[in-house]
Amino acid sequence: MRIARFVVDSDPLYGVVEGESGSEEITVIHGDPFFNGVERTSVRHKLEDVRLLAPIIPRSKVIGVGRNFVEHARELGNEVPAQPLLFLKPNTAVVGTNDPIVLPDFSEEVSFEAELCVVIGRICKDVPEERVDDVIFGYTCGNDLTARDVQKTDLQWARAKGFDTSAPLGPWIETELDTEDLQIQGRLNGELRQDGNTSQMIRGVRELVSIVSQAFTLLPGDVIMTGTPAGVGLVNAGDRYEVEIEGIGRLSNPVVRR
Repeated sequence: MRIARFVVDSDPLYGVVEGESGSEEITVIHGDPFFNGVERTSVRHKLEDVRLLAPIIPRSKVIGVGRNFVEHARELGNEVPAQPLLFLKPNTAVVGTNDPIVLPDFSEEVSFEAELCVVIGRICKDVPEERVDDVIFGYTCGNDLTARDVQKTDLQWARAKGFDTSAPLGPWIETELDTEDLQIQGRLNGELRQDGNTSQMIRGVRELVSIVSQAFTLLPGDVIMTGTPAGVGLVNAGDRYEVEIEGIGRLSNPVVRR
């Protein structure tokens, strides 16, 4: 099931996206699916007639996982960490598909990172791997934008990873997905730059969620970005970066500098 967040006239709504590519419709659901479940109304729209928003604005946090693909760690001259390298992004970093990525004034080297993202569905803590499926609401595409120059000079990653618009998510949440063998691709201005698979992850989804839950109490709507495959590079004003994940869809964002 594909759960989207969107606007038609004013207030954001949630809906279920159904239909074949190019002819999808979205059925409005009652309230917030994270707390009310998925109850369809009789109101439907063509997907092309609505504006998709970020499928979730986390009420609490976005947790990133660094260097979870061997080749990505190596391409930046880093060792594979013995323990998961975790960091936080504020919820103000989140934007949706087609929203602009705004390059910060304090950086000249912002790079893209295509990632599978896990959306948490219930409050949880210290989740064993065999129970992880019980706490996941679904999955979406993400782009973990990183100010590389700032990442090198700051003693921690808050500015480099957490600036406004540094966490595009979308286009929707897919609630039913086998994450063991999914293709992850990233395209800069239509040119393939990243081409990886979740099977290449050092730590898979279930292990990551379990480890993250040992450090943080996870709340409904929290997002875990699970790491990026090799091929990262810089974006500039005027570019567009697209993240496509098998079984979910495509997240696409233009890049601007104000």
